[in-house]
Amino acid sequence: MSKNKNGLDDDGDDVTWAEVSRSQPISIAAVRRETSVSRNVRSELFSPSALSIPDPFPELCGPAGSPVAVATLSPPSGDKHLLKVFAEGEHGRSLYVSSVATAMEVCHTLVTTARCGERENWALMEVHPALGLERCLEDHEAVPEVQAGWAPKADTRLVFCKNYAKYEFFRKPALFFPDAMIFDGADGAKRMTSQQLIQDPVQSGSCPEIRGFLHMKDSARKSWKRAYFFLRRSGLYCSSKGASEEPRHLRYVADLRDLHVYDVVDARKLYAAPQHFCFAVTPSGSPVRLQHLKMFCADSHQTRTCWTSAFRLFKYGKQLQSNFQQSEWTRRSLTDGKAKSEASLAVIDFSGKSGGRVVDDPTEAECTECREGRAWRRREVLRRSPPDSSSASGPAPLHAGQLWFHDGVSRKQARRLLEKRGLVDGMFLIRTSQQHARCFVLSLCFELKTKHFLVITCEDGERTFVTMDDGATVFAGILQLVDFHRVNKGILPVCLKHPCPCAAL
Repeated sequence: MSKNKNGLDDDGDDVTWAEVSRSQPISIAAVRRETSVSRNVRSELFSPSALSIPDPFPELCGPAGSPVAVATLSPPSGDKHLLKVFAEGEHGRSLYVSSVATAMEVCHTLVTTARCGERENWALMEVHPALGLERCLEDHEAVPEVQAGWAPKADTRLVFCKNYAKYEFFRKPALFFPDAMIFDGADGAKRMTSQQLIQDPVQSGSCPEIRGFLHMKDSARKSWKRAYFFLRRSGLYCSSKGASEEPRHLRYVADLRDLHVYDVVDARKLYAAPQHFCFAVTPSGSPVRLQHLKMFCADSHQTRTCWTSAFRLFKYGKQLQSNFQQSEWTRRSLTDGKAKSEASLAVIDFSGKSGGRVVDDPTEAECTECREGRAWRRREVLRRSPPDSSSASGPAPLHAGQLWFHDGVSRKQARRLLEKRGLVDGMFLIRTSQQHARCFVLSLCFELKTKHFLVITCEDGERTFVTMDDGATVFAGILQLVDFHRVNKGILPVCLKHPCPCAAL
């Protein structure tokens, strides 16, 4: 009987350790005795699904596949997943998360690590730059699973940004769902109100229909075609004969359960769309590819918002309501915690020579807080400014360090920034005017539209002020103008409520 170098004969049977002509530090023949129980254990350990590790010292550790070698190795941990999340520029942050981490959990982690201040209304955006597609991940979606479905060499990325309108249709359904687009599928003579459209799918599970005209284009079509569409629980249909709803005229377009809905950026440039208000649907179980896209174009931003919000309600239903309630609970707990912590604090004035003085007057305390806040912002602006720019043109103004100020942003870019965050009433930003020297533009959201107001800089002797109403109301600076319109509407249609920031990761 011939033996190979591993101590096995040609038939593959084990040989006794006494027959091995190599070093034998100890005799372990007794260990080789196998009972029926040990055979069962060994058969489980050496099943084809078990980890197979080559043994470099067979004369010391036993035959290849020894249970000693396998048992002493700790299995690799597969519970951690590496994510790369970008801000709206090119800067990003890498972090390890659980393999089942949701979008809400990742956002909370980023808020804590990046010190973003406000914890609510943050979201993760899935962006496909080459295709011009983007969508906001739902709070309950597992981010590693979403990332695993991307194409291997695609330029897809996750963007961390604000989204104020993620659940805004729960608060203002009439604004997001026009009555002309709502139809009660249960009774053709009954029209559902916007409030019922929100309550029934989420609470009772009934299925109102969304109807309206859309332009459609898929991979097999080179031009856009206008048709009448029906959005139902069973799927998306289009009529082949005007607005007819007869079954023989309806053509099945897509299944709502197995698709994702994306907003399309620069649709007129990339896809020759008739309008800017485009969205696309694609199967959720495969990577996003151009040949799988079905493109739709609406006539207005409100119409597109109605369609995309209805897609979300049909697909997720009560899960969206649960996400909304959880976000509201988080917001209220954070607000209550902040109010309690502020109630336990006291304002102290250190400007005197006798040390700190507790300020009891609420008006004086508010003025002191505003004065110190502006002084802190001035120091932050000076610290962030390049050394040569401060010496050549003087210190940067106070508004340059605010979250709502965007320098060098065009009108189109401002509109895109506001649309990304949901176009909720009162969301705003201020940018430098590209057409008027030394002037600014206030871009404000109202009723799902972006309005722009010119802020003029004027001089009266040595005094410089800004105004939006031809001098009827003047302010010492941009910061004072914003503080005033947070409380008073003035000439604006709504007070300034939500700044439009860019996250810095």
